[in-house]
Amino acid sequence: MHPPPNRVTSVTGSAGGLAAGDLSGFQPGAAGGAARPEQALVGQDSILLADFQSAKPAFSRRCRGRQTIRSKSIKSAILLTAVCLSLAPLSHAAAKRYPVTGVILKIDRPHRTFVATCAAIPGYMEAMVMPFTVREETALDGLEASTPVEFTLVVENGHSYAEAIRVHHYESMEQEPLRARRLQLLAVPGTDSLTLGQPVADFALTDQTGQRVALSQFAGKVVALTFIYTSCPLPDYCFRLSNNFGRLNKRFADRMGRDLVLLSITFDPVHDQPKVLAKYASTWKADPKSWRFLTGALPEVKDVCRHFGLNFWQEEGSLTHSLHTVVIDRHGKLAANFEGNEFTAEQLGDFVEVEMRKQ
Repeated sequence: MHPPPNRVTSVTGSAGGLAAGDLSGFQPGAAGGAARPEQALVGQDSILLADFQSAKPAFSRRCRGRQTIRSKSIKSAILLTAVCLSLAPLSHAAAKRYPVTGVILKIDRPHRTFVATCAAIPGYMEAMVMPFTVREETALDGLEASTPVEFTLVVENGHSYAEAIRVHHYESMEQEPLRARRLQLLAVPGTDSLTLGQPVADFALTDQTGQRVALSQFAGKVVALTFIYTSCPLPDYCFRLSNNFGRLNKRFADRMGRDLVLLSITFDPVHDQPKVLAKYASTWKADPKSWRFLTGALPEVKDVCRHFGLNFWQEEGSLTHSLHTVVIDRHGKLAANFEGNEFTAEQLGDFVEVEMRKQ
């Protein structure tokens, strides 16, 4: 449901009965200005008013009558122009601008449109999925589905458009993700991270029931994947990512296992053995047929993590790690790699829903 457009006042028609031909008798003056009214009164003859003062009284009265009509028309034209000029700044002032944050779901370049799942705009609209237009197609350059964005929504004269679109890069000021990024610079180069649209290589790990699970067995389904460790003490990190999956599990309850599979991979495999994962999974009421918590040998886990740009280090008895949530499409290709924890569970769900609609 779209928000109601701003109402603006407009003026149509003519003022004082002014018609298109009312000023047709005027000719430009020698200096580029308007001709003297007394010249215009007699049209093409260009006779000055003084030249026909001695003419017949009836003719003089007719000319004076025409002068009065013309004067009224001129005044009406001036009044109409003043009204239009006064309305112009009012129309411009009616434009309202709102800051928006969201995640792009779809881009339609030929129609200069993108669809995004947006956070609530206080005083204007609730959080929702909406299409937005841009004035120039180039405004969409560098954007793709799953891109977190910030932009300004402009609403004026009954229509709206997005401007000043910027990619929102996750920059946490919290100590743990910040340290993970710094340590990443010192890490030995390993497997390159996948880019959107690339196929995800198969891997196999062990789930909370002790069963070996391969990514390839979920071919034809959308797979959402995140990384956690069960003893993470920070509520905004692993717990929040698991809570996001809990919301997906509830939102798509009738499609879990059939169209959607959730995988939570621990990067603390020494501690997070299957029994530990099973207890953790029970917190979220996870069905092991559709939401699997995976562990394995440390080299196996590291290999999977690095494919998606996730880094973690064991130091001083704790884990330093980055945050990633991944969506793999039905064809086994990377559809999204959300970094950080700034997106909402609803936005993640909106993106997953769009992917599930695709065949």
